[in-house]
Amino acid sequence: MRVISGSFGGRPLRAPVGRATRPTSDRVREALFSMLGQAVSGAHVLDLFAGSGALGIEALSRGAADATFVDSAAAAITAIRANLAGLGLEAQVLRMPVARALACTPLRERQYDLVFIDPPYRDAGGLGEELSAALAGVLAPGARVVTESDRRDPLRLELPVVQERRYGDTLITIHGT
Repeated sequence: MRVISGSFGGRPLRAPVGRATRPTSDRVREALFSMLGQAVSGAHVLDLFAGSGALGIEALSRGAADATFVDSAAAAITAIRANLAGLGLEAQVLRMPVARALACTPLRERQYDLVFIDPPYRDAGGLGEELSAALAGVLAPGARVVTESDRRDPLRLELPVVQERRYGDTLITIHGT
């Protein structure tokens, strides 16, 4: 796994130890960021169910202003911190369940322009209503919310769909506000 493009393009990224995390493939990340285009530059990014942090780090590499990473797994937090340190980046990293993070003061004190949501595939289909409600307090006007889920049991948010693409069993959906 590596950073695809931008100022850190080609640099390696570490995945969390174990089988609990399924990192977004390089191919899917490259396609996703092509779809996002200039929406990344200067954006305040929130990476939920962050895993290795690859999506948020890719955004930082491509000119995002800052990023906040949230995951509840210790192995994921260790990988995110190692990846940030290896690239000389600083970012807020929170170890807690996503629902709790979205309700906590540090996240509610700011507005995010770009949010990545990549939950475990087995959980994604049942999270739409809960996440839709919780996101309302952290989205900046004109924000983009990107979800990644299994095409057979997709994560459906109560936000307008701007674009949707399928890559094998992976479904990428970009929502607008």
